Amino acid sequence: MDRTHRTLVGIAILAGAVALAGRVAAEDWTQWRGPSRDGTVTEFSVPQTWPQNLTQAWKLEIGEGYATPVVVGDRIYMFSRRGGDEIMRALDAASGRVLWETEYPAAFQMNGSAAIHGRGPKSTPVYHDGRLFTIGMTGAIKAFDAASGEILWEKPGNPDHLTLYTTHSFSPVIAGDLVIFHPGGHDQGSLKAYDVNTGEERWSWDGDGPGYGSPLLVEVSGAEQIVTQTQNKLIGVEPATGRLLWEYPFRSRNATNSITPVRYGQSFIVSNNTLPTTAVAVSRENNSWIARAGWENDEIPMRMTSGVMVGDIFFSLTIRNSGQYFSLDAQTGEVLWESAPRQGDNAALLKLGDLVLSLESDGELVVFRPGRVSFEELERYKVADTATWTQPVIMGDGVLVKDVTTLAYWTW
Repeated sequence: MDRTHRTLVGIAILAGAVALAGRVAAEDWTQWRGPSRDGTVTEFSVPQTWPQNLTQAWKLEIGEGYATPVVVGDRIYMFSRRGGDEIMRALDAASGRVLWETEYPAAFQMNGSAAIHGRGPKSTPVYHDGRLFTIGMTGAIKAFDAASGEILWEKPGNPDHLTLYTTHSFSPVIAGDLVIFHPGGHDQGSLKAYDVNTGEERWSWDGDGPGYGSPLLVEVSGAEQIVTQTQNKLIGVEPATGRLLWEYPFRSRNATNSITPVRYGQSFIVSNNTLPTTAVAVSRENNSWIARAGWENDEIPMRMTSGVMVGDIFFSLTIRNSGQYFSLDAQTGEVLWESAPRQGDNAALLKLGDLVLSLESDGELVVFRPGRVSFEELERYKVADTATWTQPVIMGDGVLVKDVTTLAYWTW
């Protein structure tokens, strides 16, 4: 396969590099939705006063795609598209300067009804022990050396792949010495585990078609498991073997199981735009696993906005009335409050202590303080002129924002 690898120095002349050099190091953000895959930022100093405007420290043309920035130490890793190629890049965090980039052909034919959603890639890489693991729009899997950009091992995709909605937006997860993917296409096998060092396939679970959300690695009743939505179910599988531990039927009429489950105690909160928001309670009884609905709420269906927990409050965005923020009691499922309508069709959420940062898909970044009775909007910032579907990432005293083709670092 043709590919190009380049180490680059000084291709981007960007403002503020010297001033930022000592400020960007903070919590590593190694995967989709952060260290625990729940959108929680643990290392963050809330400004005493939120500024009236943010400062754009640097901005870089990075290409198409929804993959979230991955931040490790003083480097940012970005997975994106340029024309018919997919590209993995390493950037200097302080300046945005490109350190290396590796590209490979990834042309494919997308179903016309899905063209509005873009050509991706849509799956966020996962970083582990000096390596980056990606899955592109054709299902091509790559393992990169994070220091140099060298491709260490790879699995081919399907360049003729067609899709009803999207292709691969399921972000891989690390479990011990395994990296777990959904490499199939629509209606194909759901999960495969590969050895992180060699790429050897270690197990495959083919019990259902894929979902578009991403899995969690969690411990439930003393047993580690992978929890994820598939096309018709919420499932828990044993990470070492792929053995199915439990399943809960959760069939979407139009295959839009795109929400990453949110854990609350022994339950997992899931939703899609045709089924109630549901807390699935998981327990082990007499050496058998049981999954049952703890509560259901059909007033607030969600589509693509994965929620966050603020104490015992679940906060997210429902698709009703052109988008409404809401909080519900995570113990009972009771709706505590809803915002005014027409907030947007999608939002990417981060939890910062008792605050929530929401990047709306129209390029506005909003700081909320959600409570049990209502929520307070603290500030609203315009951070992009084109659509922002990518999860933002807190980095030092600022936030990384990816719009349709650029990556910018904004500071407060």
